[in-house]
Parts: sequence; structure tokens; C-alpha cells
Amino acid sequence: MGMQGKLIVIAGTNASGKSGLGVQLASMYGGEVVSADSRQVFRGLDMGSGKITPQETLGVPHHLIDVCEPGDFFSMADFQRLAYAAIDDILARGKVPFLVGGTGLYVDAVADGYELSDRAPDLKLREHLETFDTPALYEMLNERLPDTQIDPKNRNRVMRAIERIEADDYHPGRRNPRYRTLKLGVTWDRETLKARIDERLERRLQQGMVQEVQGLLDRGVSTEFLMKLGLEYRYLTRYLQGELTYDQMVEELGNAIKKFAKRQMTWFRREENLHWLDMAADPVAQAVPLIDAFLHEE
Repeated sequence: MGMQGKLIVIAGTNASGKSGLGVQLASMYGGEVVSADSRQVFRGLDMGSGKITPQETLGVPHHLIDVCEPGDFFSMADFQRLAYAAIDDILARGKVPFLVGGTGLYVDAVADGYELSDRAPDLKLREHLETFDTPALYEMLNERLPDTQIDPKNRNRVMRAIERIEADDYHPGRRNPRYRTLKLGVTWDRETLKARIDERLERRLQQGMVQEVQGLLDRGVSTEFLMKLGLEYRYLTRYLQGELTYDQMVEELGNAIKKFAKRQMTWFRREENLHWLDMAADPVAQAVPLIDAFLHEE
């Protein structure tokens, strides 16, 4: 390809309006959205993960949403691999890829080209695992990943899952960026963001977020998996199990989301070359000249 393709990143916290802005900008530039969110990859995790609805996409194609089943093991390396494939495909069709997300690690793994260690399986580990029968391997997997939904009889998948848990693909070292990127960050003042978080939480509770989590439990999705997802899924599971009253759940969850948004902000703020858009003003008007200049660069 000679010069790498160009990628536009829109980074922001929960309840910041980044998904809506991503759709608006993508539709202006004939773009497509690649979602960078560690919970929206799971089917059925809709309200709790703040997943964009089909109506809200306004016909802009979205990728990396609903790509695996709740309970599947899905790593940052999995995300990076699928995101690269989606972005390459978007570029090959002459469209502009927009990477939109709140999971800082996922955004950076793709935008900064983390070289992740799960390239090659560890052959020593593979030899060691081959000495066990399949039920024993499944036992091992179950110890490490109690909520696995992998078929116990599928030896290859069981073994591969153990290898990936052992292969430490969460400590990115070297970087090898694959695309030229323009990074846009969306921001509100702290008080406004807090109010937006409360309002959005209240709205999703009214729209049936409790029922969504009850439905996942009814379908046999494990409490361990839901607890591990954190935030909405953790607090709603605790409420449904009788550990918290409704009011306690709403208050504690609201505080947890605010703390999380603060951590997301801290993550994105370390980024030197991120252009901040003030969402209280006119973010589209701020973004357009930056995107125009970026897309016209040789």
C-alpha cells in the first residue's frame, strides 16, 4: 500500500456523546464506524454497555459490535485483529474509517499499533497440554475461566483458550502503527458530565436495563462473567441477587460510572497528539477543519 491508510479516532468517556458524534462525522465523510468498546463486542449486552441502537446509526455501517457470545474469552489481541481486518476492508472500499470508543486500551492497541505477544503459541506449553486428555484440559480451562462457554469436547478450542490465557497479551511493549491517525477527544466540564451520566443511567433503567441483565442470567450467562464486566453488569447482578437494594444499586452504580469516566479521561489525557473537541460548543464545526486538513495531507 506504500503509505498507510488514514484512520480517524474519536475518543471519549461514557455518556460523552462520542457515539452520536462519530455517526454524524462518519456520515459527512462517507465513513464507517469501528467501535472500540470491550463490552459492546458481546451479543445481548446492549443497554448495559450503552450500545448504539440500529436507529441511532442513521445507516452508517458499524463494525466490532456483537461479534461474540457472552462468556466467550475475548482479548485485546482479538479486538486488534478484528479491528485491523475491518479497517483494512473499509479502506479497500475507499471509505473513511472512524475508530470510536471508550476502552482506552482497545483504542490505543489499534491506533498506536501495539505489538501483542499472542502472535505465536508457546510450543512448550502446547507440548505440555497435549499430554492431557480433553476432560482434564477443560478442567484446567474452567479453573482459569469459570464462565467459559466453550464446548468441553472441542479439544482444539479448549487448548487454544488456555494458551491465550497463559500468553500474556495484555502487556503491550513495542508499537508498530499501521495507519496514519487523527485523534479527536470529546470533553465536557466535570459537572456537566456527571449530570449526563446520571440522566443516562436513569433513562436506561427506565428502558429495561434491569430486565436485560435478568434475561442474561435466565439464559445461563454466569454471574462470574457479568461481575467481571463491571459497572452496570456488576451492580445490576448484585441487585438481582439481593445483595443491594434498588436505591443502593442506583447510587453505587452512578458513583462507579463517574469514577470510571474519570479514569477514562486520565487515560486519554496522556495522549499528546489528541485534539480536544468541546462538546458544549459545536464539536462538528471544530472537527471538520481538522478532518479536512488530515484527509488532504499527502
